[in-house]
Amino acid sequence: MASFTGNALKDVYKDILHTSNSNSGISTTIKQITCGDGDTTALHLSNRNLKVQPAADSTTNTVIFDADGNALLTVDSTNDIVKAGLGQHTVNTQYHQFGLFDFSPTANEHHAMMANVGMPEVSVYTGEANASAWGGTGTNPATSLTLSSASHELVPALWMLQGNITIDEVQYIMGSDAASTVNIHIMQYDIVTGAGSTAGDLSNGVVLAQTGSASDSLSPVTTGDDRVSIGTLTINTADVASGKAIVAFAEASDTDDMTINLSLKYHLR
Repeated sequence: MASFTGNALKDVYKDILHTSNSNSGISTTIKQITCGDGDTTALHLSNRNLKVQPAADSTTNTVIFDADGNALLTVDSTNDIVKAGLGQHTVNTQYHQFGLFDFSPTANEHHAMMANVGMPEVSVYTGEANASAWGGTGTNPATSLTLSSASHELVPALWMLQGNITIDEVQYIMGSDAASTVNIHIMQYDIVTGAGSTAGDLSNGVVLAQTGSASDSLSPVTTGDDRVSIGTLTINTADVASGKAIVAFAEASDTDDMTINLSLKYHLR
């Protein structure tokens, strides 16, 4: 390791780190650590706290390694996330499940799925707010709902966001009691809150993810009694704001009973 021993100050002063604090040393006021020639570092220091602020964002502002050189804690300041562990997973990764169990669909209608999967009762869930499959029969589910009846059928379908999230992956596991094809959509909506006459009404629906490459280019998943179909959805819009309502829909080509388990992987942001 290099040493200052035997070297004149003029030959080493650029390598000396210090605080520009009028020769007062470390104090309660945080100061940026600089080199002897005035170049700044990402480190800021006081006798009470420490701050690391890079001059430019990077996806690999790694903080801690193990003895083998593997990153254990990485700050991605470009995307404003923190990753940890050998797998470098986003530290606040979470999962939310949607599902239907042994459900008898109406062909080509978008049926809302249970947003809180309590499987014992899912078999009797119809999701027919307004006494109809309110998701509609279009390429994508309906973008709005003015609730007029059967509000208790809408409640199980709603996942209300209590924080901003980023969707990382959506995995489906599904089967049916005969050959069929199924489309899945994840939708976000604005929702009226409170307890007034319009509470629960949905508007400004946006497709977040679906089977297929885009919301207008679907690729139905083949299901059957002889297989469990497993795959992932294509994510169109990953960032979803707090206060939005998220609803998952399934659309089958026929009336064969189907069971779907949908796992949405996300992290808070």
